[in-house]
Amino acid sequence: MLRIEHLGIAVKDMNAAIALYEQLLNTPCYKQEAVETEWVNTAFFRTGESKIELLEATNDNSPIAKFIAKKGEGIHHVAFEVENIEAEMKRLEALGFELLNQQPKNGADNKLVCFLHPKTTNGVLIELCQEKR
Repeated sequence: MLRIEHLGIAVKDMNAAIALYEQLLNTPCYKQEAVETEWVNTAFFRTGESKIELLEATNDNSPIAKFIAKKGEGIHHVAFEVENIEAEMKRLEALGFELLNQQPKNGADNKLVCFLHPKTTNGVLIELCQEKR
């Protein structure tokens, strides 16, 4: 793993959250993007070498809507940048980590992503992400 790429934060109201994080981080949101396959709108902020990703559900059945209903707004996942996502998926699966998707899928911000089940990572949803080439 190369670095923490971003922290994903589940929010109910994207516009209010963007305004809050622009003030908090003293930097503008540099990108907003819908990921229709995950029923989510995203917004990104740079902070040092890492990023903050805000996640807003676009559908009551989305993972973010379910997360907020169960736990409320807050940190949803930690994303780690990897050099080769497929190799890292194989390595982690061989070590006993449960992958939530067996193939990398398209994520926001020009990334290929894979999630690890929180039951195998001490309750933390982990995202692996690799820049699309």
